[in-house]
Amino acid sequence: MLSGKRILLGITGSIAAYKSAGLVRLLVKAGAEVKVVMTPAAREFITPLTLSTLSKNPVLLDLVKDESGQWTNHVELGLWADVFVIAPASANTVAKMANGLCDNLLLATYLSARCQIFFAPAMDLDMLKHESTQANIKKLISAGNELINPTYGELASGLTGHGRMAEPEEIIDRLKSFFSAHQPLKGKKALVTAGPTYEAIDPVRFIGNNSSGKMGFAIAEELAKQGAAVILISGPTHLQTTHPRIKIINIVSADEMHRAATYHFPQVDMAVLSAAVADFKPAQKATQKIKKTDAGLNIELIKNPDIAADLGKMKKEGQYIVGFALETENELANAQKKLQAKNFDLIVLNSLKDPGAGFSHDTNQVSLISPTHPVKEISLRSKKEIAIEIVKALTELHA
Repeated sequence: MLSGKRILLGITGSIAAYKSAGLVRLLVKAGAEVKVVMTPAAREFITPLTLSTLSKNPVLLDLVKDESGQWTNHVELGLWADVFVIAPASANTVAKMANGLCDNLLLATYLSARCQIFFAPAMDLDMLKHESTQANIKKLISAGNELINPTYGELASGLTGHGRMAEPEEIIDRLKSFFSAHQPLKGKKALVTAGPTYEAIDPVRFIGNNSSGKMGFAIAEELAKQGAAVILISGPTHLQTTHPRIKIINIVSADEMHRAATYHFPQVDMAVLSAAVADFKPAQKATQKIKKTDAGLNIELIKNPDIAADLGKMKKEGQYIVGFALETENELANAQKKLQAKNFDLIVLNSLKDPGAGFSHDTNQVSLISPTHPVKEISLRSKKEIAIEIVKALTELHA
C-alpha cells in the first residue's frame, strides 16, 4: 500500500526524534519515497546524516540553503508529497501549526501543503494535558489534520503517563489505512499515451515534435496514486517512472503506438490520450542515409493512423476516453468539434498562445471540456497539479 508513495516526514525538537530513524527505515522498506524536513531544534536530537542515509535523500533543513541565497522551495515540497507526517510533533510546533506561525522550513511547508497532514505529538504528560496544548490539538483536528495519538508509558522526565510518540509500526499502519481508503480507482485499469512520435525519413533523420511527455507521465502517476493499474505507452522521452502500478511500453512511431493502444484498450476502463502523435509520416523510408545534394529534397507524406478516432470507435459502455487538443486558433470551437467527432468523454484544451503552457514546460494551462459539464478553466499550474485536476474530472465521470 505504501509502495511508490511520496512521504514527507517532518521532525521537530523532541527526544522522540530517535524513533524517526526507525520510521524512515520502515517507510523505505515498504517502497515509499521519503524526504525529511527538520526544525533547527530537531538537529540537537538526531543528525541529518543518519536520516539522509536511511531515506536516500538529502535532509531539508533551512529555507535558505547557503550564502548564495539559494532557497528550498517549500511550495514544491508540499506539492511533491502524498502525505506529510510530522513525527514527533513537539508542543512548540503544535502550537505554531495551530496558530499559523512560520519561522522555519517545516512550518512554511506545512502552511503551503495541499496533501493530508498527520501529526504525532510527543511531550511530557503535563504539557500534553495543558489546556493550551489540548486547544491547539483540537484546532488542528478541526482544520482537517489527522492526529496520531500519543501512547502511555515511561517518559523522558522519568514520569509515567500519556505523551510518548506512537511507535513507528503504528504510524505505518495508519498510513496504510489512509491510502487504502483514499484510492477511488483501486481495481481499475487505465491506458495513457505520452510523448511524441518519431517518423523515420532514413536511418538518421525523422519527423517529430517538441513534446516532452511530462504531462502524460504526470497523469499516469496520478492515476496510479489513485489506485489504478496503468499501461503507459510512451514515445521517445528521457522521462522515467518507478511506480509499481505503471507498466511502460516504449514505442517510436505512430504505427507502433497505434498497435499498442488498440491491443490494450479493450482491457482497460479508461484511456487518457496525451501523446503528441505525428499526423503524417514519409510514404517511403530510405534504407540508407539520404545524401545532401544541390537539387534539394522532396518528401511525400501520408497520413498516420488516427489513434484517438480508432479508440473512440472501439469504446464500449463503461469505458471512458480523455483526449487532448492543442490549438492555435478558434480553440474552443475546434476542441468541441474534436470531442464529438472522436467520441471522447472529456477533452483537455491547450493553447500555444498561453505563456508557460504547451510543449517542454513544467507548467500548463488548460480547459476541461465535456458534453455534460460547463467548461472548466484551469489557470497556469505545474503539470502535476494539472494532472490531479484531469484525474479528478475523470474519476467523477467514472463514478
